[in-house]
Amino acid sequence: MPDTPPSSPSPPNAREALDAVRHARAYLMRVAEPPAPALHALVDAEGAVAAADRVRIGDVPPAVHSETESRRHLDLASEDLVTAEKVGARLLVPEDPEWPVWQLLCLAAPTDRGLRSAGPPLGLWVRGEAPVEGVFDQAVSVIGARAATSYGAHVATEIGYTLGSAGMTVASGAAYGIDGAAHRGALNAGGPTVAVLGCGIDIAYPAGHSDLLNSIAAGGLIVSEYPPGTHPARHRFLVRNRLVAALSTATVVVEAGVRSGTKNTATTAATLGKTVLAVPGPITSAMSVGCHDLIRTGTARLAGSIPEILEAVSAVHTGPHPRP
Repeated sequence: MPDTPPSSPSPPNAREALDAVRHARAYLMRVAEPPAPALHALVDAEGAVAAADRVRIGDVPPAVHSETESRRHLDLASEDLVTAEKVGARLLVPEDPEWPVWQLLCLAAPTDRGLRSAGPPLGLWVRGEAPVEGVFDQAVSVIGARAATSYGAHVATEIGYTLGSAGMTVASGAAYGIDGAAHRGALNAGGPTVAVLGCGIDIAYPAGHSDLLNSIAAGGLIVSEYPPGTHPARHRFLVRNRLVAALSTATVVVEAGVRSGTKNTATTAATLGKTVLAVPGPITSAMSVGCHDLIRTGTARLAGSIPEILEAVSAVHTGPHPRP
């Protein structure tokens, strides 16, 4: 067979149309706090450009008005795109060919799954060298407590290293404790890792992980649905958790308190139909109570060893997905 000819660049009118969509989505991502389900429904029904035009003048249904009215005057799309470019980031939108459509499809009807505050993102700010179209095909989220024990940090590092050595992507939230250990394990193995933030793509949070985030971007990706300059807040990390769960084929919980954001992510992952595993720990450890509860209730499978985890997450990998 003859070689497939290289694809030709998009014609000017197609590029201009995509630029208009990107600007519209950048505007909408700033004027509504994610996940903004009513606004997302309007975009799905009318397209991003038409939806943005309606939001600007306030000609929207009551539910969209509630989500956008306080910020609709903040038309900072051009500034946000420039700010992102200055830190080596860009805005990825669903109209882009590399959009992770299959991974995020599970968020399309969150209320049908009992997730009231979920939904797909309007776009994703992305910084990093890894190709988006491949990095999520075999991604596993490794999550856990910020106040990790030495046992938990060791296990998380080993899991990250093993998954990275096996060619899998390690996804986490770049927090102190388990998240950071998992990222470092993957980096030590030379594998890609993805950090999903609950703040703007231009903000290093936590500040002590600035170097770690730069290392992640050098071979992996940093992802956020929040516009540049958005400060971290507790509710944003809880909203962020659904993306950590959705962008991965499986979730491994290393340590978690009985009530924690980590348990929230694990429960969300299970509700989305993802494989969830939890690492057991001493019954005397407060940082293992959440893991034991996930196992006891059947939300997570017992992860009794590193080989067991590798076997479980390998079994759910189905390879690259075609774009529908």
